[in-house]
Amino acid sequence: MSETTTEPQLGTPNGHAPAVEAPPASRAPVRWEYAPAPESTDHVRLHDRYGLFIGGEFVEPAEGRYAPTINPATEEPLAEVAQASAADVERAVAAARAAQGPWAALPGIERGKYVFRIARLIQERARELAVVETLDGGKPIKESRDVDVPLAAAHFFYYAGWADKLEYGIPGPPTPGAITPRGVVGQVVPWNFPLLMAAWKLAPALATGNTAILKPADTTPLTALLLAEILQEAELPDGVVSILPGDGSAGAALVRAEGIDKIAFTGSTAVGRDIQAALAGRDVGLTLELGGKSANIVFEDAALDQAVEGIVQGIFFNQGHVCCAGSRLLVQESVAEDVVERLWARMQKLRVGDPLDKNTDVGAINSAAQLSRIGELVAAGVEEGAGLRQVSCALPARGYWFAPALFTEASPAHRISREEIFGPVLAITTFRTHAEAVEKANNSNYGLAAGIWTDKGSKAFEVAAQLQAGVVWQNTYNHFDPTAAFGGFKESGFGREGGAAGLRPYVRQGA
Repeated sequence: MSETTTEPQLGTPNGHAPAVEAPPASRAPVRWEYAPAPESTDHVRLHDRYGLFIGGEFVEPAEGRYAPTINPATEEPLAEVAQASAADVERAVAAARAAQGPWAALPGIERGKYVFRIARLIQERARELAVVETLDGGKPIKESRDVDVPLAAAHFFYYAGWADKLEYGIPGPPTPGAITPRGVVGQVVPWNFPLLMAAWKLAPALATGNTAILKPADTTPLTALLLAEILQEAELPDGVVSILPGDGSAGAALVRAEGIDKIAFTGSTAVGRDIQAALAGRDVGLTLELGGKSANIVFEDAALDQAVEGIVQGIFFNQGHVCCAGSRLLVQESVAEDVVERLWARMQKLRVGDPLDKNTDVGAINSAAQLSRIGELVAAGVEEGAGLRQVSCALPARGYWFAPALFTEASPAHRISREEIFGPVLAITTFRTHAEAVEKANNSNYGLAAGIWTDKGSKAFEVAAQLQAGVVWQNTYNHFDPTAAFGGFKESGFGREGGAAGLRPYVRQGA
């Protein structure tokens, strides 16, 4: 029977938890409130209007179209941003083609110096980039500050080091010129990690001698445009990178453009299918990092408090706007009740609200459209009979918000167990044996990531070997490193980004 829980949570009425343990019963309870700790925006100087970045400079769009980018926490416009068209894509491809030969001809150590310089400039502007990422995307400032921006810089640093060592990272035939760049690459990134995804794609492309055309998501273009300013400051040769904000039509034009040698796409599985169909029969390289419905598996011998923290990190990080989010929790039946109650108690302590507040754990949903999608799937979960528990907390009057939620008794057949919600919603299922855990974990069209919680390393290795997932974490979740490959199987895409494996899609091998 469906259960919707709206019981009051621990702490104050606005959803904040007490900062200390409860006092002895002989004294009146003391409730502690977190004082607001907003990150200052005084150092951020956004322009009222941004053009396209082509040939090393900002230019007007061919069709003269601009659109506002909106702060999802306030619904207020931040800036007007140019919208690229097919004509702009052609112009960017021409600039990239002209620049590619000289760029590839540079000694690897010289290309590496440019990539290294970009990394240093990201570090120098880290505070500004973190604030703009939060304003434009809705994620908590502590995540932008501590995860997105440092990891973006780390990827440029990492691939700067590979630029003159490609023969070691990409073994090939021992003949001169055996490893050559693809040429002009088109790259389309999503709205959940705008700057980080740009770094994932641009850094290996540049290190291997390619030129790139980056198409950021239409709802989060601002940090990509700030990155364009950084490229200018780094004195990257004109045309080596172009940045074309715009809607889906701009991405479609980039995929189909003549003169493109490779496409790298991160986004939805549906769009990934369209891209694969559009490129069929063409000599264009393709890597796809698509959706996920990843299983987070908790065995009875796990350290349960540690596992609960990992569950929270796996699904509520970045409001669940994570392709590899641990959105399916599989718990061994013997500890399921204990885990659920510990998790529910921990969820009461999550602070939902102003993304610029350093105390905030869960920020704003990225857009009205995404909020509607989350609401639709949660309603389907209730209708199909899963038990909904949703944290009760005061939400801001404006903006796009969804309080963290979990479903108990989620059947593998339910939509909430099969479809990517891409929000702060967890579906919980139980299992009895290792074989059942593996079967349920693999019972998905996706195969991007998984988590295993156990104190036995042998069990973790045994289970991991049977999981159909590109990334498997043990006793942690959502931890990323530029030296480690990332990618999926099945409808989660193909190809790898990160590590030495991330170099291979950007080169041709052979004499």
